[in-house]
Amino acid sequence: MSSSSSPIPASPEKKNHDGWYDMVIHRERDIAGAEAAAECVVEMHRRLVDFLAAGQTLSEIDEFIGRELKAMRSRSCFIRYRIPGQSPFPSHSCLSVNQCVVHGTHLMSDAPLVVGDLISIDIGVRHNGWIGDAAWTYAIKECTDEARRLMDTGKESLRRGIEAMQPGRPLADWARAVQEHVEDECGFSLVRGLGGHGYGKSLHGPPFVSNVMPTRPGEWPDAERLFAEGLLVAVEPMINAGGHEVTSAPGEWPICTVDGSLSVHYEADVLVTAHGPRNLTAGLADLPDVVG
Repeated sequence: MSSSSSPIPASPEKKNHDGWYDMVIHRERDIAGAEAAAECVVEMHRRLVDFLAAGQTLSEIDEFIGRELKAMRSRSCFIRYRIPGQSPFPSHSCLSVNQCVVHGTHLMSDAPLVVGDLISIDIGVRHNGWIGDAAWTYAIKECTDEARRLMDTGKESLRRGIEAMQPGRPLADWARAVQEHVEDECGFSLVRGLGGHGYGKSLHGPPFVSNVMPTRPGEWPDAERLFAEGLLVAVEPMINAGGHEVTSAPGEWPICTVDGSLSVHYEADVLVTAHGPRNLTAGLADLPDVVG
């Protein structure tokens, strides 16, 4: 689940010397816990690949996710999640179709999926006290050339961004790698104001990880913070085929493109190590783009 650049309610696990909160782990048992939670998310996406098809409603998909997470002895960390000014999130997962960028719910539409739809599914789990949180985008049965390029851009931007997450380097390196690929090379638009976040035993915590470079002082205070060894961070490009502007109804969760263009969402859980970034949800890259 994406976070905004505004303050996020959370219970961070560690406080560093200057008061900036990190989600940092070093003990082997903690790393094993984060790995297991991430693997639950990957396994849930694998099960979705075999389940998704035209004709399904968002309610049916969300019910399936709830059942399967329970079977994995996990539970959604999204359902009933609260932020100021919003009602509790109603779904086990974020189900964002076509022009919906993120935070789609099973209540926003009772229309069944049709051939050619794009659906971004964000899965957040709590497993033995640890969080796993990752999203992937799927096309139902077939896709247009534009949708294919958009999905390819999302996956490649995630790969390049993770590669840039080197210990001792600034968080801005992630955004620079992602933005250069998405906007400069591919001509698509990254959503502003939404981005990745630290996580651990809490779903959301600092740092905020923007997908675009700041253009004015103070726009992204964490930009020059460094990727620290042991940091757990969920990184997540949100990419529109048209303009970067998004909209949402007051007090409601779904965020959509203003111009009605297609959008994709890819998210990975990453542990920064002394030797470089380790993608705990790397198995998602093996999933097919077209399902059903």
